[in-house]
Amino acid sequence: MENVLPYSLFTEDDIYLFREGTHYKLYEKFGSHSLTLDGVEGVYFSVWAPFAKEVSVIGDFNGWHSETHKLLPRWDHSGIWEGFIASLKWGDPYKYGIRTNQDVLLEKGDPFALSWEQNVQASSLVSTTFFDWTDEKWLKGRSKKNSLKAPMSVYEMHLASWMRGTDDPDRFFNYREIAERLVPYIKEMGFTHVEFMPVMEYPYDPSWGYQVTGFFAATSRFGSPQDLMFLINELHKNNIGVLLDWVPSHFPGDANGLHFFDGTFLYEHEDPRKGFHPDWKSFIFNYGRPEVKSFLISNAMFWLDRYHADGLRVDAVTSMLHLDYSRNEGEWEPNIYGGNVNLEAKAFLQDFNRAVYQEFPDIITIAEESSDFPLLTKPVHEGGVGFGMKWMMGWMHDTLDYFKNEAAERKFEHHKLTFGSMYVFNENYMMPLSHDEVVHGKASLIYKMPGDEWQKFANLRALYFYMFTHPGAKLLFMGNEFAQTGEWKFRTSLDWHLLQYPLHKGMQTLVKDLNHLYRNETALFENNYSPEGFEWVEANDDDNSIYIYLRKSKKNEEVMMIVLNLTPRVFPYKIGVNEGTNWQVVMNSDDKKYGGSGVEAAILDEQDDEWMFRPNSIILELPPLAGVILKQKSFAKPKIKTESKKNLKS
Repeated sequence: MENVLPYSLFTEDDIYLFREGTHYKLYEKFGSHSLTLDGVEGVYFSVWAPFAKEVSVIGDFNGWHSETHKLLPRWDHSGIWEGFIASLKWGDPYKYGIRTNQDVLLEKGDPFALSWEQNVQASSLVSTTFFDWTDEKWLKGRSKKNSLKAPMSVYEMHLASWMRGTDDPDRFFNYREIAERLVPYIKEMGFTHVEFMPVMEYPYDPSWGYQVTGFFAATSRFGSPQDLMFLINELHKNNIGVLLDWVPSHFPGDANGLHFFDGTFLYEHEDPRKGFHPDWKSFIFNYGRPEVKSFLISNAMFWLDRYHADGLRVDAVTSMLHLDYSRNEGEWEPNIYGGNVNLEAKAFLQDFNRAVYQEFPDIITIAEESSDFPLLTKPVHEGGVGFGMKWMMGWMHDTLDYFKNEAAERKFEHHKLTFGSMYVFNENYMMPLSHDEVVHGKASLIYKMPGDEWQKFANLRALYFYMFTHPGAKLLFMGNEFAQTGEWKFRTSLDWHLLQYPLHKGMQTLVKDLNHLYRNETALFENNYSPEGFEWVEANDDDNSIYIYLRKSKKNEEVMMIVLNLTPRVFPYKIGVNEGTNWQVVMNSDDKKYGGSGVEAAILDEQDDEWMFRPNSIILELPPLAGVILKQKSFAKPKIKTESKKNLKS
């Protein structure tokens, strides 16, 4: 059937908003949409290709010939081509045949396709995002779970390598099989959220998903769109939030992707100083083009709307905001003020944050940003960029740099663990120990630690104590919770067999107990982003590598003390405390159940003499290379609530 134009999803308002850069639900208009027109079932197609000479739909239904099913350009010079093809149905593969003004025929996937084939052809598929959601209870209470006043502990994971098939280690578990295994594991471990590395369709496995071609398609490696929705729905039903990595910073140059889409630099800058990433050999979106801005913000809105995502972690924000990112002098062009800030990218990120928070005020956006770009998590109306949180990359680097030192050398690096407190409340921070730190020869976390086997595990347990009691949200990459020994490999499963060994099982138990303590104790999260919730007791004892600080809830109703002894010595230590405050130890990383040596962190004496500028003092026996958490006796001893153990299917 020849293509005619009896119907359009676009109104004049749609066209106006699209061209203004303020249409944020383009997925309702562009792409392929199954419908019945005048009693005839078929598919409506629309695509933006303003500089194309001719556009057609090609697929199995016409032998992939571009001359039979041509789309028609709209009369309003919007650059949109559209049409209706009868008899097509869900699951049919297709592409756009785009003939350029140079008379070159390009075969392009649909930028708005809801599903793509996972093969060499990589065709788009006519699909749907219909799903019978049952997560209403979660969505209704989500604002409390994502609040800055709530605990947030994130389990970052790569779907292809978290766990593989038991019958064939090269077989991916699909979304539903992952749900069956992941949900009980996250519940037992006590994480509040999971963060999926990109689930959008990508052609190249070694990119880990960060080279996206199908921005609106859940990768078909693990099943259908509905299968991913099932996974998210199950997590929500079990009170677990879902964050998605989102990549508006670049896209690959694959022949059927966005690059040179209609024979011109449509989505990217033509000038390589603005449009090409020298590090990743990929292309940079033209954030100043209104139609591209509509495309990207619509994409963010799509995952929050159709997939019920609870937040987006925005990848590589530093590269977006800086014109000179990874470029030498002469390889970049300053902005109109002579600076290195990409003003178009900054405006885009502000518009993105403003739009998604207006539509979904209970979600959260998180920036992976490694510079000190100002006001990143401040509201747009106050001159900020508008993110909800920012990864605390400086904390991560300083912490890992410190812990790699042998105990005798740590006195010379003492400030690396105190420096973060100087700026931790400047932004809303999340502390990441992410996938980037356990690949490319950087070693796993356990092998970043110095010393023999016992010292490595003791150091990592102490690091986790420090992380979970430090102000800010937490993020731990999969495998770190049980001290994966090898670097992360995206082609294979995590080394779950390590859990048969007591040290690894003990580490997993420690992380589980820390998660539950963190979630149950308001002192550890209620003031995460306020200086009122943190106070140094001892920050300067570099000779002994001792750190002591308080975490406090609102109005100081609950107070917890954290003591870190980052040497292998066991010795009594005098600590200043306030008058009338009695303390008890509630957690000790050297406990035998965590794989520790079992030295008891006992309070040996309580004294009335002034110490550390406080009227009273206690003498605490310090276990080696350990963290100790104490709480005032006037409050009930916290119970580390854990979910009932369930067999983890493997």
